Amino acid sequence: MYRKCFLDYDHNFFVEQEYKQEPTSCIKHQINELDDIHKKYGGFPETYTFANTKIHQLWYTKEQIDFDAIGKQLGVEVVTVSSIKQPPGQVVPLHRDTFFQIKKKFPDDKRLKVRANIYLQDWKMGQFIQYDDTVDVKWKAGDGHIWDSNVLHVSANAGFNDKYTLQVSGFLL
Repeated sequence: MYRKCFLDYDHNFFVEQEYKQEPTSCIKHQINELDDIHKKYGGFPETYTFANTKIHQLWYTKEQIDFDAIGKQLGVEVVTVSSIKQPPGQVVPLHRDTFFQIKKKFPDDKRLKVRANIYLQDWKMGQFIQYDDTVDVKWKAGDGHIWDSNVLHVSANAGFNDKYTLQVSGFLL
């Protein structure tokens, strides 16, 4: 499942947060949870390390932001919302979303789990997301994509400015 989306919200609220926590990397999960993808390509490349896959991720509660307003615009029953600052020179290797937090909170729920990935600033040279065979560039703040766990995607920031995105995860309405 895939579709484009747009979120009309205060994008600066997320961009202006203090991303002072230690960076994390998704590869610690990808290496173990997505080995079916890696096998197709001869294994997970050793050249992906913490040093080139760092992100800064903040998580939000219903008290901080309006989950219902966001969900109504996106057509999603929102379970989690986070923002990611991806510094220049960092990549998120080829993966699919596994919805760990949703599965932990709703282990028996069979509804379609989706993620909306929303750009929080206008595109800058060197920033991109690729999903399936499409490379996305030249976006505007608020543009985005909604996909389920079948859509393979990758994110990279080969530019000189931080790249900010919002991740809204939940059940498709």
